[in-house]
Amino acid sequence: MAANPPLSGLRVLELAGLAPGPFCGLLLADWGASVLRVDRPDPNPTPTNDLLTSHKASIAIDLKNPQSLDILLALVTKTDVLIDPFRPGVLEKLGLDPTTILLKKNPRLIVVRLTGFRRDGKYSSMAGHDINYLAASGVLSMLGARNSPPLPPANILADFAGGGHVAFTGVLLALIQRQTSGKGQVVEANMVDGVSYLGTFPRLLTKEPTWNGARGTNTLDGGAPYYGCYECKDSGKYMSVGALEPQFYAQLLKGLGFTPAEVVPGGLDRQDKRAWPYMHEVFTQRFKTKTREEWEAIFDGTDACAVPVLEHGEMEAAGYDHRPLVGLSESPARPVNTPWQGKPLRPGEGGEAALREWIGWSKGRDYEIAAKGAFIKKQKSRL
Repeated sequence: MAANPPLSGLRVLELAGLAPGPFCGLLLADWGASVLRVDRPDPNPTPTNDLLTSHKASIAIDLKNPQSLDILLALVTKTDVLIDPFRPGVLEKLGLDPTTILLKKNPRLIVVRLTGFRRDGKYSSMAGHDINYLAASGVLSMLGARNSPPLPPANILADFAGGGHVAFTGVLLALIQRQTSGKGQVVEANMVDGVSYLGTFPRLLTKEPTWNGARGTNTLDGGAPYYGCYECKDSGKYMSVGALEPQFYAQLLKGLGFTPAEVVPGGLDRQDKRAWPYMHEVFTQRFKTKTREEWEAIFDGTDACAVPVLEHGEMEAAGYDHRPLVGLSESPARPVNTPWQGKPLRPGEGGEAALREWIGWSKGRDYEIAAKGAFIKKQKSRL
C-alpha cells in the first residue's frame, strides 16, 4: 500500500498573486501540503481568476487591517512555508519583514520570495511580465524564426518553469536543510535568474558550431531541416521532426520515400548549412502530400523521431490522462481532482476549516467575518 504524499502535514500560506506563486503552491499541494491561499476580502466573493487552486483553500485577509493581520500572524506560528509573490519591499511595508518579524514568530518558517526581476538588479522596482523576464534573461533572443522578432512561448518559460517551479525547488532544498538545522530561512527566487539557468545548455552551445549562428539558423532552433515542424496536407496540422542522429535520419527519409541523394544537393553533407534551404523545401513539399493522420500511421513504431503536433483538445480526446509532475512508487502525489480544468476559489472558501485545523480557532469565539468579507480576530473582553 502506497504511503501518503511526501509533503503530507506541511502547511503553506500562499499570499495571492499571479501565475508563478500559485504554481509553486499547486506543486506543494499536489504532493500533500495543506495550502491556504490568502486572498483580498470581497463583500460579494466571486471565484478568483486563478485556476491553479486544486487541493487548496482560501482565507480572506485584509493585510492593512491590524485585526485581520493578527489572523495571518497567528497562522504563521503554525506554518511551514509562506509564499511571497510581491515586489521587493511590499512585505516590509505591511509590517511583515521576513527576518525581523516572520522568522522571529516562527524560526522554522521557510519564506520563499518570488519576484520577476532580480531584487538587486537594474529593473528591481519595475513592473514586468513573463516576456520581460525572458528578455532580460537572454533566452528570448534565442527564440523565434529567422529575420522575425523573438517569439515567446506564451508564459511557460519564465512564469512557470523559471518562476514557480524554481521556487518549488528552493522550498524543497530549504526543507531538507531544516531537517538537520531545525531552522527555516528565506528562499530568494526570481524569474530572470530562474529562466537564465534553464538556458545554461543552449547558452553554452552558442560557443560551439551547433548554435553560433543567427536565430533560426542553428541545428536546434529551426535552422536544421531535420529538426522542426512541417505542415501536412490538412491545413493547420503539423508533424514534428527531430531526426538528429544518422540512424534516425535514415528512418525519416525511408518514411518520406526519399534516398539521401534526393534530399541533399550537390554532394553536400546534410549537416552543411548550405544544403539546408533545399532540404527544407523538399521536406515541406513532401509533408504536404499526405494528411497528418497518414504520416502518423507511417511513422508510428519507427525511430524516425516524427510525431504529430497534438493540440490540447486532441491530446485530451486521445485519452492522455492529466498526471502529476512525476510518479513516485511509494509516495505518489494526490490525484488530479479537476483533470484538464481549472478550479477557481472564492475568497474565504475553505478558510473556516483551515483555521480550525491549523490553530483550533472557531468562528464567533476567536474570529469573525466582517461585512467586507475580511476574517478578523475577535477582540477579547478585558473584564
